[in-house]
Amino acid sequence: MKDDCLLGIVLLLVSFVYGWEAVHFPEPFGGAEVVGPETFPILLALILGLSSVYLIVKPDPNGEWPVLSMLGQLLMVIVVLAIFAAILEPIGFIPATIFLVSVLCWRMGTRPKSALITGVSCAISVFLLFNFVLDLHLPAGILEFS
Repeated sequence: MKDDCLLGIVLLLVSFVYGWEAVHFPEPFGGAEVVGPETFPILLALILGLSSVYLIVKPDPNGEWPVLSMLGQLLMVIVVLAIFAAILEPIGFIPATIFLVSVLCWRMGTRPKSALITGVSCAISVFLLFNFVLDLHLPAGILEFS
């Protein structure tokens, strides 16, 4: 119970710092955007902040830590997210997102073929949505046609 409150306080501080940094982002790699590069991170900071307040106000009465195998799975997710961040700009949003979504779907129990189909459909859908509907340009990377 105390652990949840402490985690909530730490995450609340992280959400404030993350939100503060989001409003000071430089202009993104695709140029100025209609919505702005800080919009999505600010929304994430807001969600993290609200979740943190919930942890502080209503901690879990049965605050047991997950078993070691679950911690290993969480570590693997962190590694996959770090790889995604490292390859996003050089190879582009679509291939990087296909990798990320496919691996995460596969680790959640989906068959590899279904995970790959989900990764491809999500990557292309989000790329089209961000670039052509929201006018938020994502890196094309190796798929650049210029």
